[in-house]
Amino acid sequence: MLEISNTVHLPDDEIELSAIRAQGAGGQNVNKVSSAVHLRFDIRASSLPEFYKERLLALRDQRISGEGVVVIKAQQYRTQEQNREDARQRLVELIRGVAKVEKARRPTKPTRGSKQRRLEGKAKRGAVKAGRGRVDY
Repeated sequence: MLEISNTVHLPDDEIELSAIRAQGAGGQNVNKVSSAVHLRFDIRASSLPEFYKERLLALRDQRISGEGVVVIKAQQYRTQEQNREDARQRLVELIRGVAKVEKARRPTKPTRGSKQRRLEGKAKRGAVKAGRGRVDY
């Protein structure tokens, strides 16, 4: 059972794990051992609260297919167990990431002092540049 938060848990039977052969360099070990792991998680069929489901499905993430299935491929480690744990952790992080509600940004205006300092800096810089011109005698 994966623990997302204190109140939200994900049963193991909702996560489908399958072992596949890893890609890339590694020689004989990579070619003969299925140490990479494919994790599949169907968002719509899960027992997650509706809030999580809506936020996950609204995400523009390449790991989430059009049908609402999260596919995570873990092949960083040499052993299948480590890759399985890595895939499960990445799923937990993805779900926890949508649980955070971003604080709405309230637009602010610059203060009078900051406007004044900006204009003084511009005037000073303009004076420096004006002093670089041709000198007539």
